[in-house]
Amino acid sequence: MITKIIYNQIIIVHLLILSLLGCQENRTYNIRDFGATPDSTFVNTKTIQRVIDKCAANGGGTVIVPEGIFRSGALFFKQGVNLHIEKGGVLKGVVDENAYPTVNTRWEGIEREWISAFINAFDIDGFSISGKGTIDGSGVDWLNYKSWQELESGRPRLIAIQNCKNVSISGIKIKNQACWGVFVLYSQHVVIKDLVIRAEHHIPMSDGIDIDSSKDVLISNCDIDVNDDCIAIKSGKDEDGRRVNKPAENIIVEKCIFNYGHGGVSMGSEMSGGIRNVEIRDCIMSTGNWAPIRFKSQPSRGGVVENITYRNLELRNTRQAFEFNMEWRMVPPVKPPSDPLPIVRNVQIINVSGTVENAGIVHGLKESPIYGVVFENCHIKAKKGLVLENTENIDLSGLTIEVEEGKPIMQRNVTGE
Repeated sequence: MITKIIYNQIIIVHLLILSLLGCQENRTYNIRDFGATPDSTFVNTKTIQRVIDKCAANGGGTVIVPEGIFRSGALFFKQGVNLHIEKGGVLKGVVDENAYPTVNTRWEGIEREWISAFINAFDIDGFSISGKGTIDGSGVDWLNYKSWQELESGRPRLIAIQNCKNVSISGIKIKNQACWGVFVLYSQHVVIKDLVIRAEHHIPMSDGIDIDSSKDVLISNCDIDVNDDCIAIKSGKDEDGRRVNKPAENIIVEKCIFNYGHGGVSMGSEMSGGIRNVEIRDCIMSTGNWAPIRFKSQPSRGGVVENITYRNLELRNTRQAFEFNMEWRMVPPVKPPSDPLPIVRNVQIINVSGTVENAGIVHGLKESPIYGVVFENCHIKAKKGLVLENTENIDLSGLTIEVEEGKPIMQRNVTGE
């Protein structure tokens, strides 16, 4: 489980990030002063990128987006350059695949060339996005642009943080990402706080936050309503994920509100590099969330998910309470099982209570049962109970389920109880 020592380290890192960013060059560059135009037809990509480049060349500072809607394609930030979006200011992504060049990144757990994000920060030590304004991915408009099949490299993610250290993203509103909202890859010492993330419920793959093979991450006080996982923790997919072999680790999610979404905080499904030392605590899971506590994988993944804690969660009429599915979305072509198989073990679920439609399912693999899940002081009201399939050493002594029909616990292929 995450220890107090790890938590204190992350808090120290948070303060360090703020200190480092405060020591950076404090010059400001208002994009309107350089010709950016808040016009519904004008595209500001070249203008804003010139501002970023000038700021970097002058030793760094902060690029300011003032009040108004500024349309742009992909923007690439550089060492020493931060972004601040003032109240009423909007950076709005244009709907044109040619406005987002391909970059070397990871997409769905595999390293490859893929379409860039709208806001890109690669290989930077000390970077912040702040303010009370909005980054709008125009996700609804992308639905009318081309189908997924017609897009050679998919739709752009909203914010991509890759190979970075000492990152802070705070205060802003994220709206209608065309694909994942905040994507953090191969990065360390990252603080994400006070965000409001909203995506229309018909925008596919509109995850709120994805933490991929990164460590020492704090996510705090975020309010998320999207059409996929609100937060997903990932670490690569199948052979390529095992080749890279970088875990997602030392992650805290706290004081967040999870509204509609396919999951609250999900582990996987890309987990081949491992996920460990994660704590989700003091959060509200609200109506419409499909599975607040979610683990998903496939037999081909490999990797170990371990030392995960969900603590002090309030469930407000969610679809399920718990979903562990090691054979998630097994659609053709199905890859052969990895050797060794994926493992999920040592999970604590503490002080999790509320009303749900169904208590859910814990479904492991016959040759790799889900192992060592411990419930403490958990009280669930549901229409239907909890199904256990292919599990081992599950401690249910701290779980009570009040059901309207059937048994509160249904066990199948369970050993070591």
